[in-house]
Amino acid sequence: MAVSENPILQVEDVSVARGGQLLLKHIAFAVQPGAALILKAPNGFGKTTLLRALAGLQPVLSGQVHLDPDTAVYAGHTDGLKPTLSVAENLRFWADIFGGRDIDRALDAFDLAPLSDRLAGTLSAGQRRRLGLARLLLADRPLWLLDEPTVSLDDASVTLFAAAVYNHLQAEGAVLI
Repeated sequence: MAVSENPILQVEDVSVARGGQLLLKHIAFAVQPGAALILKAPNGFGKTTLLRALAGLQPVLSGQVHLDPDTAVYAGHTDGLKPTLSVAENLRFWADIFGGRDIDRALDAFDLAPLSDRLAGTLSAGQRRRLGLARLLLADRPLWLLDEPTVSLDDASVTLFAAAVYNHLQAEGAVLI
């Protein structure tokens, strides 16, 4: 793959902290269209803090993050679901937030159509995670910032997630996990 002169995300000399504790300093990388970058480090090392800072949910201490705010969608540890709404109602809610896209593709991609009438609060942890990840397909944003996206997923659901990521990358999207 050719390297783009215009990365979706450019991080230059970024330092981040959590609770007053410096976790990462002088971080620099770029994420190109069609590329996935996987962050690997022990628990407590600052991966979540970095993702939250890149998503604009907390400030960086120093350095520059070059990212159009309408370019990224963040999926963290919590799935952002309304427990009293059905699966379909949750997806319609997020579709409206992100511009009114059709939810059928998201239902199908994460095998949620059979659960569309079930209340989100009655779903298993893995079903809730699939529903939270289905939001990504409604966002129509080129950069996915994903914090431990496969937690609670069984093997079949990990395969669905991998297919969604593959399709996103093929469409010149990018993923930071």
